[in-house]
Parts: sequence; structure tokens; C-alpha cells
Amino acid sequence: MEIGLDYESEETLGGNIVTVNAEGVLRSWGCSESEIGKLFERFPSMRKYGPDTLQSKLNILGSLGLTASDLIRTVQCRPRLFRYSLNKRFDERIEYFLGLFKTKEVLRKVILRNPSLLTYNFENQIKPVVSLYEEIGITGNDFVLMLLSRPTLIPRTSLNDEKWDYIHKTGVSKESKMYKYVVTLVAISRVETIREKLANIEKFGLSTEEVLGLIGRSPYLLTMSTEKVQRNMTFVCGTMKMSPQVVVKLPVLLQLNLESKLKPRFRLVKKIEEMGLVSKVEESRFLSAIRMTEKRFIEVFIDCYPQDVAQELMEFYTNMKCVKRLAESSKKEVRKGFPF
Repeated sequence: MEIGLDYESEETLGGNIVTVNAEGVLRSWGCSESEIGKLFERFPSMRKYGPDTLQSKLNILGSLGLTASDLIRTVQCRPRLFRYSLNKRFDERIEYFLGLFKTKEVLRKVILRNPSLLTYNFENQIKPVVSLYEEIGITGNDFVLMLLSRPTLIPRTSLNDEKWDYIHKTGVSKESKMYKYVVTLVAISRVETIREKLANIEKFGLSTEEVLGLIGRSPYLLTMSTEKVQRNMTFVCGTMKMSPQVVVKLPVLLQLNLESKLKPRFRLVKKIEEMGLVSKVEESRFLSAIRMTEKRFIEVFIDCYPQDVAQELMEFYTNMKCVKRLAESSKKEVRKGFPF
């Protein structure tokens, strides 16, 4: 075989000699011409695979229930997957996974979410991490749910004394439904990132304990950018004139999109007050309005007025939702690698 040429072999079929290469193997496995083109485009080296080598890898994936379309998704996600020796201790690995995930269908979902699960070191990565979560009390369906929501759970998990201190200070008990979210998100986050995100909220006047209590109520704050949290906190405390303790009780204020929901609804309520349609809206009523569905919010704060007034309010509200953040279109995305 010459370097750079597709690997081909000859087989006898019905007395005739036919040439079999990687493309022929993929076609016989059920891939269409367009799918084969996508595979070769994403992973050109696959063209040079010997038929036997490629077939053995496809058999392994097929034994897990993966179809031709699944193969496309897998290679799109991890194009280098086929470079690894998938059959290394494969039977033991699959037996272990089936014991963990119970069915091949769940295992298929997990693999499609993170195909690298087939290549992680079995003894030094997979088993120790699974055992760690079992000791913590995150097992069965809870562990599967976390692995599906955080595909890189296996390679990213690490827990030290500082992280455990953060977990304990959130005040979330092991019996709480939020416990698995708190533990896994802290476990996969860098300590430096956790410190940065805590400090980002503390500067608005909250103590470390209050911020950790906030994370205990809404662990996904650890996945949000410091910029988004800072902008929402600035709007809530600066423009809306609310105490930062309100955010502790209502974390959704940090999760809402500032431009499309939080700001337009606040501005509309202020517009209604300025028009003299109602007296000052109480904070509790406005916080309730923030959490309403769009349909319910329009019914309560716009459609309740005469048609001409409702039309004016609706136009104002629509325009507010269309106002883009200053220089948003020219903003450059800065990536720091893995965000947690």
C-alpha cells in the first residue's frame, strides 16, 4: 500500500473478484453517498483504513445499537475516535457500562453525547470517577442524568478540600434534589473559576455564605459567564433599585435574558406608571411579572387596557425587545477553553 492512497483489498463474490475499500465498507454498513462524503470530509484519514480494520470498528459501534446516522454524529463530534483501538478490553468495558446504564439504549445515548467514553482509560479514569460518585451518593439514574447533561463529567471531575468546603457551605443536603447538580458542577469546575464567579457576585454587597447559598438554590450559575451575571446584577441593583438579597431569594433574575425579557418588562411597567394608568407597582408584583409567560404578561400588563392604550403599550414593549445591546454585533467572542 502506498502512502496517501486508499487501502483496497480483493474479495471473491459469486466467482467474481470485487475490490473492497473503506468507501465500500461504509456503503455496505448502510451509509449513503452523501453520508460517506461527510465522514471523509470530517475525517479524511478514514479513506486509508483497511477494510478489515474499519469493519471491526463498525461492528463494535453496531453492537451498541449505533446506526449509520449515529456514526455521522459520532464522527462529527469526535473525528479522531477511529484512531483509537476501540476493541481494547472492549467486552469488559461494555459489560461494565451495561451494569451502570442498565440498557443499550441508554448507553447509546451516553456515547452519542460523548463518544470519547469509548476511549477514556478504563481503570484509571472511568472506574475511579464512577466509584467516587457512588461514595458521594450519586448513583443510578441520577448519575446517568448528570453524565448526559455534562458529557465531560468523567475527565473533568476532581474534588479537593476547598471544593468540598464550597459544597457544604451551599447548605444543600444529600437528600435534596439539587445535591447532584451542586456536587457535579463544583466537581467539574476549576477552583480558580469558582473563586472568580463568587467574587463577581460578592462585589455587589453579598457575603461568601450568601453567594454560596444562592448557588445552592441555582447551581447553574456556575455555568453562566461572569459578564452575564454582572450585567444582570448591575441592572437589578442599579436600575431597578432592588437589594442584592432579592437575587439570593430569586436567582431567576440572573438567569433571564437582560435584553429580551428583564429590561423590556421593567421598562414597560415604568411606562405604565408614567402614563398614570396605575400607581407605583409593588416590588412583589413586579417580581411575579418577571416570571410570567409572555402570553400571561401581555394579558396582565397590556391587554387589560382600552385598545388604543394597549396598542401604544404593545408598540413600546415590542420596540424595547428589539433594542440590541450597544456594539453587540461587533462584539468578539473570547474563549478561554473549557468554561468551568
